[in-house]
Amino acid sequence: MAQVLEFKLPDLGEGLTEAEIVRWLVEVGDVVAIDQPVVEVETAKAMVEVPCPYGGVVTARFGEEGSELPVGAPLLTVAVGATEAPASPAPSTSSASSASSAGTPAAEEPSAGSGNVLVGYGTGAPAARRRRIRPERVGTSAAPAPAPAPVVEHEPVPVAVPAAAGEVNGRQGPVAVVSPLVRRLARQHEIDLRRLAGSGPDGLILRADVDSAIRRAEEAARAQTRTTADGPVVAEAPTAGAAAPAAAAERIPLRGVRGAVADKLSRSRSEIPDATCWVDADATELMAARAAMNAASGPSGGPKVSVLALLARICTAALARYPELNSTVDTAAREIVRLPGVHLGFAAQTERGLVVPVVRDAHTRNAESIGAEIARLTELARTGKLSPAQLTGGTFTLNNYGVFGVDGSTPIINHPEAAMLGVGRIMPKPWVHNGELAVRQVVQLSLTFDHRVCDGGTAGGFLRYVADCVEQPAVLLRTL
Repeated sequence: MAQVLEFKLPDLGEGLTEAEIVRWLVEVGDVVAIDQPVVEVETAKAMVEVPCPYGGVVTARFGEEGSELPVGAPLLTVAVGATEAPASPAPSTSSASSASSAGTPAAEEPSAGSGNVLVGYGTGAPAARRRRIRPERVGTSAAPAPAPAPVVEHEPVPVAVPAAAGEVNGRQGPVAVVSPLVRRLARQHEIDLRRLAGSGPDGLILRADVDSAIRRAEEAARAQTRTTADGPVVAEAPTAGAAAPAAAAERIPLRGVRGAVADKLSRSRSEIPDATCWVDADATELMAARAAMNAASGPSGGPKVSVLALLARICTAALARYPELNSTVDTAAREIVRLPGVHLGFAAQTERGLVVPVVRDAHTRNAESIGAEIARLTELARTGKLSPAQLTGGTFTLNNYGVFGVDGSTPIINHPEAAMLGVGRIMPKPWVHNGELAVRQVVQLSLTFDHRVCDGGTAGGFLRYVADCVEQPAVLLRTL
């Protein structure tokens, strides 16, 4: 006898309470193995694939692609150790919001569990042998189900899962749909399966029935465009000087990464009394030092040191001198909390939006180590594979907006941090060097800081030290 277990959206960690369904990786009726990814979700931190802790046949999915589900909400149901079809059909995606659990929690069924899932699930024994689940027929649920035949490993199995409960062609009862393809086709064309009379055995709805309904809907739409209740519709030519109809405004939901950025920046602006100071610096010597470092490593001497890595190393040295800026404010206790280590965040622009990966323990790393970690995290950010833990816990942020061809900015602090250093583009400019006018590589540095943790003297001292290290990299040797 099959046991239908409900898999709920697990706790994704880092205080996340909801996730958006980006793409389903399985269909209703598919056979899934333990720890097989079943859905790709996007949280405010990252995009992750969620593995299912059960092995069996998917009998229902909850939530459409693009919809948001809270943590703990039903994600899908799986028939585990199936020997016959479930006694009562499980709800489908279209009725997921009102569906209730059809099985027992994972904690009560250790024999079908897995240890390789996200937060909140334990380890269990291997899954039972998968067998074919034969579809139920509407109106014949009282008849005993025939013994199913074993199936080949991982063979997709069609399962009769009702699309909705309600009135079907004038009578109460479930909608009989075997194929997930038929269900998807109807959903894509907004066809209500409850209004269709199936041509299959016992009213089973087939693809031909849905195709016919789609054709009827298209013919009705074409007829409506040709005529109205009063007669043919005649398109009027626009008169001279007539104003064109205003286009409808586009509305973009603030959710996922965009929503998380909006919430954090709004909170930063509302809670942190920030101030900004900036200075121009001659980066000619820094660029020459970088070129010499990379030349000394040789063609096979390791990865090249980037400008961002050098600036990050300068920041860690500056924070050692001015620890006030490596802190946070506990508003409830009215205390400034100075943090012992530097977890350096850096802004990275991706197709999914702006993210801030964090280099852990940056104060213990040299420029080469920081550069390698920045390169690794940047690649993960571009592919959308950063974990929530890699996007949180920063104590200071470095923002290189110079890559966009921008000279200066007033950065918004990455809450709950106390400061952010912004770096503009490095470009040739007229500069007085050794008492003479010369063309030098000049960069603008901007520091936005929380005025609660320090005053302008501390912020100015930090920024001046960073500028001095940029102009004379030998200054940094004192702290190495």
